[in-house]
Amino acid sequence: MDKIFTSSRLNFWVRWSVTVAWAVLIFHLSTATFTGSFTAMLLARILGLVHLTVSQSTFHTLHFLFRKLAHLTEYAIFGLFLYHGFLNSNRTEWRIRTAAISVLAAGIYSLSDEFHQIFVPGRTPSIIDCGIDTTGAALGMLVIYLYTRFFQSDLPPDRPLAALMDGHPALSKQIPA
Repeated sequence: MDKIFTSSRLNFWVRWSVTVAWAVLIFHLSTATFTGSFTAMLLARILGLVHLTVSQSTFHTLHFLFRKLAHLTEYAIFGLFLYHGFLNSNRTEWRIRTAAISVLAAGIYSLSDEFHQIFVPGRTPSIIDCGIDTTGAALGMLVIYLYTRFFQSDLPPDRPLAALMDGHPALSKQIPA
């Protein structure tokens, strides 16, 4: 019993440590180091690596999409981490309330991150970015929902795989010779 409690406590700390580390990364990405000029240089290098040359107009469009996709992606991942932290379980299962709390927490963090950018030279806060961030967190919840709906096995989470092979309908069927 004590071993289960210790393992559960360790899992709790690991889940929340990863979540907090991701939040710190998001905060760091909002510093003066990662301004538009940095991502423009990064995009130019990526295009150079794949030997693509684009017009200035196309580059500006790609750069805009690149930056907004970064917001969407970083908050989708943040939403996933928040969900698993709030879920406090070793097994992913769909809980709408946990999803809603995760999206709300990501949205609030996004607002605080945009507020932080008021004080960062070269950065501009944007309520539109908050909307993109919150949409990213909601997309993270969609991933969890789809995973639990279509890909998650109905096998009990606490039994070893070998024990499950005996008697599980999908695994017990004999293949005809």
